Amino acid sequence: MPPITFRIPDYKSLIANLAKFSQGNLTLAEKILHSHLTSPLTSPPVRGSTYLKLSPDRVAMQDASAQTALLQFMLSKRPSTAVPASVHCDHLIEGITGAESDLSKSLVTNKEVFEFLQNTCQKYGIDFWAPGSGIIHQIVLENYACPGILLLGTDSHTPNAGGLGMIAIGVGGADAVDALAGIPWELKAPKVLGVHLTGKLSGWATPKDVILKLAGQLTVQGGTNHIIEYFGSGVDSLSCTGMATICNMGAEVGATTSLFPFTDAMSRYLRATGRGDAAIAAEGARTSGFLSADKGAEYDKVIEIDLSALEPHINGPFSPDVAWPISKFKNAVEENGWPKSVKAALIGSCTNSSYQDMSNAASIAKQAKARGIQSKSDFFVTPGSERIRATIERDGITETLESVGGVVLANACGPCIGQWKRIDHDPNEDNAILTSFNRNFKGRNDGSVKTMNFLASPEIVTAMAFSGSMSFNPVTDELLDVNGQPFKFTPPQSDDLPSNGFLEGRPAFGIPISSKPDGTVKISIDKKSDRLQLLESFEAWDGKEFEDLQLLVKVAGKCTTDHISAAGPWLKYKGHLENISKNTLIGATNAYNGKVNLITNELSGKEDTIPNVAFDYKAKNIPWAIIADWNYGEGSAREHAAMQPRYLGCKVVITRSFARIHETNLKKQGILPLVFKNPDDYDLIPQGSLLSTKGITNLAPQSPVKLIVKPKDQDSFEIDLIHTMSEDQIDFFKAGSALNLIAAASSA
Repeated sequence: MPPITFRIPDYKSLIANLAKFSQGNLTLAEKILHSHLTSPLTSPPVRGSTYLKLSPDRVAMQDASAQTALLQFMLSKRPSTAVPASVHCDHLIEGITGAESDLSKSLVTNKEVFEFLQNTCQKYGIDFWAPGSGIIHQIVLENYACPGILLLGTDSHTPNAGGLGMIAIGVGGADAVDALAGIPWELKAPKVLGVHLTGKLSGWATPKDVILKLAGQLTVQGGTNHIIEYFGSGVDSLSCTGMATICNMGAEVGATTSLFPFTDAMSRYLRATGRGDAAIAAEGARTSGFLSADKGAEYDKVIEIDLSALEPHINGPFSPDVAWPISKFKNAVEENGWPKSVKAALIGSCTNSSYQDMSNAASIAKQAKARGIQSKSDFFVTPGSERIRATIERDGITETLESVGGVVLANACGPCIGQWKRIDHDPNEDNAILTSFNRNFKGRNDGSVKTMNFLASPEIVTAMAFSGSMSFNPVTDELLDVNGQPFKFTPPQSDDLPSNGFLEGRPAFGIPISSKPDGTVKISIDKKSDRLQLLESFEAWDGKEFEDLQLLVKVAGKCTTDHISAAGPWLKYKGHLENISKNTLIGATNAYNGKVNLITNELSGKEDTIPNVAFDYKAKNIPWAIIADWNYGEGSAREHAAMQPRYLGCKVVITRSFARIHETNLKKQGILPLVFKNPDDYDLIPQGSLLSTKGITNLAPQSPVKLIVKPKDQDSFEIDLIHTMSEDQIDFFKAGSALNLIAAASSA
């Protein structure tokens, strides 16, 4: 049975709302968005320009981001959430030796945080999924997702739920608070990129390879401010969880979200996960045309992918868009001088931890076991949820994977988000790992910049673990069995759903703790805690132009939210803004010296770390700014990458371009995000410059803004800037943050 807060969409109302607010031939993305509009538009929406005010159906939060989201929601003074919501404890469990021991340790080390989250959920009527229950996106797909709805999640891979024909968007905590507080949520109408699928997957090709190939075509910023919508005859051949995998990694190309039209595979999945009534309702909505694009719907761009011709891909290292067809990967390894051996192979994560993923991997492991060989690489397996863990254990999949050397970790994110304590490994050694994860930024998985993570399907990762070689191609190459006889793996085969149905698993992990809001619950935070800290409102804008802002750092090259606010061991401070601010921009490269996390303190003239200099400026009440390169803030939806600079005194971030979620998070926290009108002007700003603005006092949508640059040893000059602030976002800026506006409205 689904959780008590699961809701079957009111398709009749959604269709009526769509008819009232929108006309013409629409894409599926537009149908779902426009059916969730809170009021009529004065004119037809323009993709890439019009801001839409939307009413989300529900909110999902993972434990790391939920801490700050709930701390902000507490300041709103609301007695309960306006929409159903859930919290999932999946980020704070470190993968070390195995599921039981790792979970037990986590319950001790994170006791204070887990209790805070559970108590806050009880107070406001939010579903609480305990540590060990599973990864947020797998649980959402199994329990809450439903065709045609709009969900916000405080994690960048929230679009995973697009595999069930809905719009699911990753946001920062402040955006989530809008929905929790019943305030219309604002989104710039995305452009729609169509991916036309034909043919049918065969051999070693998997749904993961669809998005790995697409990432290579689009790059990490090619999907920015777009929704990726899949359509075509090839769609019907994909499983529901396979479509979720594809949608999940749309985040890696910067897409707002990704989705598929409603299919029979989705209907089967709803029934298999106890939501048969939802399947019937969705089938009815499909007959009205609501859950697919209209004939004649126009896409801003269309990419063709023939599934029948698709080759397995391996992407990496250090960026998910560095795509290699497996037939060319051996040469790439040799030409680039990458490590020759696979040090570790890891399957699972929110991207690939379904029953189908695990059973496909087990079909490879069975062949290896029959030949008497073991994994030559460290081999780790992460089930996506308690339901998956219990079912694969019953069906012998767990035993098969363990019998060839696999170590089953807790139902949690673990190594994918940096919660991985590697044993008997030198962090200073160049090494390669293969994973079925979604991101592979430098230092992300184990904290070591020497680790090269290559992304692939669980099937390819598992097969290559038995060779231990980066040059092995399971499609064409042979291995030697225990008797020295050559053999070749046959392509994996399995069912997308268990033939004997899913098991719910252990009650403590298989269902959430649900309750009605209880205002008598007291939320107490120890002032001496180093894990949790009550938030204080940021100061409002003083109504003046910014003058002589100190340039803290000019960032060169890739700067993801991992670089701005590192995860791994820092995750434990997600609920304590002051403590986590000590990692601000520690992964950023200084454009002036080419060094990571080393800048000049312009007050002392001495070199120091970026957070140390920022804290010094804060202590001396000196406001500052950041200059950054292309696609600044790509990656995770962590709003700490905006809150930390704001806390330390940042007023403005100026870039060649922004990643969508991070730009929105900056706006929500009262930092003004600006973009060079001419991207080459980035090169003009010398070290030690003071920065002032012209045009902020008259800020309006699309109004001009100029930057006045005052170098140390030359005359001042001006640079043209642009901004994307809407009227509401300008109000956030003036108030000091979006939360300040919400709190003021609650007090009125």
